[in-house]
Amino acid sequence: MTRTPVLIDTDPGIDDALALVFAFAVRSWQVVAVTTVAGNVPVETGTSNLARVLGAVRPDEGPRVGVGAVGPRARPLVTAMRVHGPDGLGGVSTLRDAGANLSFPEASLDRHPGGAADLIVACARRWPGDLVIVALGPLTNLAEAVDRDPEAVRRVARVVVMGGAVAVGGNVTAAAEYNVFVDPESAAQVLAADLPLTLVPLDVTHEVVWPGAAVERFSEARPAAARFAYHVAAAALTLGAGHGEPALVLHDPLAVGVALDPSLVETETFPVAVECEGVLTRGVTVVDRRSPIRRREGWPGCRVALRVDAARFLRLFEEGLWAGSA
Repeated sequence: MTRTPVLIDTDPGIDDALALVFAFAVRSWQVVAVTTVAGNVPVETGTSNLARVLGAVRPDEGPRVGVGAVGPRARPLVTAMRVHGPDGLGGVSTLRDAGANLSFPEASLDRHPGGAADLIVACARRWPGDLVIVALGPLTNLAEAVDRDPEAVRRVARVVVMGGAVAVGGNVTAAAEYNVFVDPESAAQVLAADLPLTLVPLDVTHEVVWPGAAVERFSEARPAAARFAYHVAAAALTLGAGHGEPALVLHDPLAVGVALDPSLVETETFPVAVECEGVLTRGVTVVDRRSPIRRREGWPGCRVALRVDAARFLRLFEEGLWAGSA
């Protein structure tokens, strides 16, 4: 069986780490590359977290790794370390076993010398029509790749972006979702680039929650990847409880799920743009839901996920963590 080449752009991050574990469990995929970007944590912290994920999942063929943007292209970085902890993993990076060894040490990385945007372009050129890109963080790297070779990036099979909000409020401001808020200029550029793009916004990710009782079923898991996922999720629940969050919302894992099985969500095609200048509305994804005859001209359309089969996704996600297959 020929496996689908997949590139994941990420800012690990708790839910990014869970998404990566899930992605590497998909036997029909070959995760050929992972690019890191500043977002939830600074880019080097996120890159270290990626190395820790790879140390746990131990893929047969490790991905090429491109270290990307240290911050947004037009403004200072706003991290989410309050949510994810100083290490981005809720403290899991410091866990030690009975022998005082790190429970989840970092694997060595096969670093691409040209960095993230260069690696995205290289993969797009190598696998035209086949490459699937899953973007889980701010879109700085992807925007830079579009700058370098827009035609190559347009020829990928699909781009699935976790980001934005349509008919619900934001999660960093009243209006904006975090990934878009951090670098709205890059998000605006990517959404205007006429890519084969599916947007997975908060409207559907908020429907996919992993309650503590379900997480606890993994407490006795033996495979390293499942144990790692358990400790990351348990740390997230502890952090979330301090903010009044009783369950773990699987934002980024759902984007991986949609890339694997688009039928998990119902989508509609709309023109989408991003507000970059508003004092109260920075990072808002403006989705023109009017009838086609009245829609804003000049905005390329993309598929927007509006409904999700949350129960089916959760089964797929948990089966992937348990069995190493999805």
